[in-house]
Amino acid sequence: MTRPATDSEGAGQKSPSLAIGVTGCTGRVAKLVIHELQSHHFGAHVSLAGGTVRPGLPPMDEFFTTEDPDALFERADVVIDFTTPDATALHVWLAAKHKKPLVIGTTGLNEAHEKEIADAALETPIVYAANMSIGVTILCALVEKVATIMGEDYDIEIMETHHKHKVDAPSGTALALGKAAANGRRGHPADGKDTPENIFSRHGQTGARPDGAIGYAVQRGGDVVGDHGVSFFGEGERLMLGHMATDRRLFAKGAIRAALWVKDRSAGLYTMRDVLDL
Repeated sequence: MTRPATDSEGAGQKSPSLAIGVTGCTGRVAKLVIHELQSHHFGAHVSLAGGTVRPGLPPMDEFFTTEDPDALFERADVVIDFTTPDATALHVWLAAKHKKPLVIGTTGLNEAHEKEIADAALETPIVYAANMSIGVTILCALVEKVATIMGEDYDIEIMETHHKHKVDAPSGTALALGKAAANGRRGHPADGKDTPENIFSRHGQTGARPDGAIGYAVQRGGDVVGDHGVSFFGEGERLMLGHMATDRRLFAKGAIRAALWVKDRSAGLYTMRDVLDL
């Protein structure tokens, strides 16, 4: 079911601002994106084109909603996607079909989902990041730089904490931090391997820590928005880098910033580091 645009929404008229569509607009982060757009925190530069809802949900009165994502992509200038991995894999091809830029903040994607994104990005610009936070993006850049300098003389451990309702572990952000560390270390491959061993669990008699491995630890509880820490353990010292998120609005603001950046880009797959020129 689609609710038609009202006169005040400028149906059939070209808006002077960037019209941003939001898939899965009843989702936790999607609601925050809509709030940021409706609150005009980004001034007259952006407006809300509308959003998609799951089949069977009633349409919203305050803005355009539809059960058909194709209709949203046709209407919007840029679309922001914080849905589910399978839904995102479908949305990327709608973006390619309509030649509309897409910003993806969906987490829990596997290699098959990421391949769909990469393939669709050959036809339209896509920004994909496991975390839209400006601070986390800077943290990833710092982790890569530190890993480049320290090489495999320092052991790397990643700790992440999220609310008790989060379904994937380790978080996409933790994995992104691990990838940044691995990328940094490639300048110092002690054993010639390009891909380090990842340790996702420890229990019982695990033996000595493998040299060059990257370890992950996960905590779940309460309403924690997201805490991430990367520790570099050396002989006689330890360097710790971290980030704490206390308000989910930072993800919405980062996504809108990415939408403003990607609107005039050529087809390709981009990250938040491209958005921030890091």
